[in-house]
Amino acid sequence: MQHRIENPSPLLNKEGLLNQEGYATDLLLSYNKRNIKASPLRIKEWDYYYILDSERDFALTFTISDLGYLGLSAVAWIDLAAGRFCQADELSLFPLGKTGLNPDSRKGDVFFRGKKLSLSFSCQGNKRFLRAGAPDLEAPTGGQGFTCELELEEEPEAESMVIATSWKENRRAFYYNQKINCFKVSGRAVLGDREYLFSPQTCSGGLDWGRGVWTYKNRWFWSSASGNLKGVPFGFNLGYGFSDRSPASENMIFYNYKAHKLEDVTFYYNAGNYLEPWEIRDNQGRLSLDFQPSLDRFSKTDFCILKSVQHQVFGHFSGSLFLDTGEEIRLQRFPGFTEDVLNWW
Repeated sequence: MQHRIENPSPLLNKEGLLNQEGYATDLLLSYNKRNIKASPLRIKEWDYYYILDSERDFALTFTISDLGYLGLSAVAWIDLAAGRFCQADELSLFPLGKTGLNPDSRKGDVFFRGKKLSLSFSCQGNKRFLRAGAPDLEAPTGGQGFTCELELEEEPEAESMVIATSWKENRRAFYYNQKINCFKVSGRAVLGDREYLFSPQTCSGGLDWGRGVWTYKNRWFWSSASGNLKGVPFGFNLGYGFSDRSPASENMIFYNYKAHKLEDVTFYYNAGNYLEPWEIRDNQGRLSLDFQPSLDRFSKTDFCILKSVQHQVFGHFSGSLFLDTGEEIRLQRFPGFTEDVLNWW
C-alpha cells in the first residue's frame, strides 16, 4: 500500500514521531531538529550531488555529510569509459550537527574547508552552485589538482521523490529524504592538465538530500540515473533495504519532469563480483533493467564500532520502463549507478 502525503505539516510531533509517513513529489514536511527525541550521535544528515556526462561518459560526485560521530566530505571523478576514478575526501570527528546542513533542500549554503579539500553548495532560487577544490588530487589523465564551478538548474515545476518512514524497532528513528533528478548542468571543471566544459544538452545531475535519526546497523540498495532521452529529460530513483517501507517505497521514474510511481523493486547481482551484470525488476512488471557495470567505486571504513562497506557501481542501463500512462520507455546504454552499502553507524 502506497500512502501519498499531500498536505504540508511539521515532520515530527512533540514526541519525536513522524506526523505523516509515506511519499510525496515535493518537500511538504518541515524538518526541525529541535523536535528530535534522540542523541545527537544518532542524527544523520547529508547533501550528495552527482553529475553525469552522457557524451564523454564520465561522472562527478560531491558529498558533505554530518553523521554525528563522523563528518565526511568528498569529491570524486568517475571515468566510465576507462573504468577508473580518483577521489579526494576528508573525515572530521564528532561534528554533531555543527556542519550546518540546512533543514530545507531549497535554501541555504553549506561549506567545508579542510587540508585536502574545499567544497561549497549554495542555493539561489531554482539554481544550485557547486564549487570544489582539491589541489593534491592526482588526475588519471595526467597532472594534479581539481577545481570546478558548476550551476545546476531545476525546472520550476519538476517533481521529485520524497519519502518519510520510520523503523519498526524504534519509531523515533526516521528517514526523511528527497531525491531530485534531471538538473540542467553547466559550468567548468579542471582535472589535472585538462579542462572540461558542461552543457545541459549532454550533462544532467541529481541530488540526494537526507535527514534523519538512524538505528545502528543498516544496509541499503540504491540506483539512480539522469539525462536526456531523445531530447526529453529522463531519470529514475530506485531503492530499498532499511526502515519500515510499508507506508511507501521510494521508487519513481521521471519523464519530462513528471514523477511516475512504482511499488517495490529488487536488485539481482553477484555479491562476490560487483562488476558482473545486474538485473533490476519490479513487482508490477513495469520495470525491467539490465545494468552493465564499468567500475566499482569501493570504499571501506573501520573504526571498530563504526564501520562502513560501500560499493557504488557506475555503468549503463538497458531495458524498458512503463510510465503511469502505460507508455513504454526504452533505454540503451543509459549512464547511471547502483550501490550496495552496509553501515554500522
